[in-house]
Amino acid sequence: MTDTAKEMILEHARAGARLREAYFEANADKVNEVAKILALCLARGGKILFCGNGGSAADSQHLAAEFVNRFLMERPPLPAIALTTDSSILTAIGNDYGFDLVFSKQVQALATEGDVLVAISTSGNSNNIVEALKVARERCITTIGITGQGGGRMAPLCEHLLDVSHRHTPLVQEVHIAIGHLLCQLTDHYLFENVMELQPYLNEPDGACHE
Repeated sequence: MTDTAKEMILEHARAGARLREAYFEANADKVNEVAKILALCLARGGKILFCGNGGSAADSQHLAAEFVNRFLMERPPLPAIALTTDSSILTAIGNDYGFDLVFSKQVQALATEGDVLVAISTSGNSNNIVEALKVARERCITTIGITGQGGGRMAPLCEHLLDVSHRHTPLVQEVHIAIGHLLCQLTDHYLFENVMELQPYLNEPDGACHE
């Protein structure tokens, strides 16, 4: 290995560690709040929908799998759907209506009041994510954004925003999947280990259309 290659590796690792630690130090309460929202959604019989493009599409599929299968503990499967996986749906919508609607039409078809849409984008400006969030808000779906660079056009459409304010996409994506893993672990914690903390909220409106 050359000295240059080794330094590239170590600098990436150091920068990632600094960003990860700084993000969670500043945003632990927000991550915990979003996990409670996901747990309440599932406890009330709702489901979680994920969407994203490119690496964020992979994150969507990864996190949906963690909920449907399991994360760390043995527990029942939890209802989650990645809107990034059905090639026939994606290409049919893309061909007939355009790529901007590949997620919003699925939200129209699959989401019901009380569900949660988790939209993942490093830029916050993907047109198809913005359109999905608009439809979700119209249909009383709670909107959660996991973003970078301040949240972009997604920010005002997300009731809850987990923004990694950094411009280097690979590092933002690394923190995104760490956020996702913590959301899985904390959701399981509130549903199966600390359900009493959710109890006071179970009979309250979810907030999406009840301000």
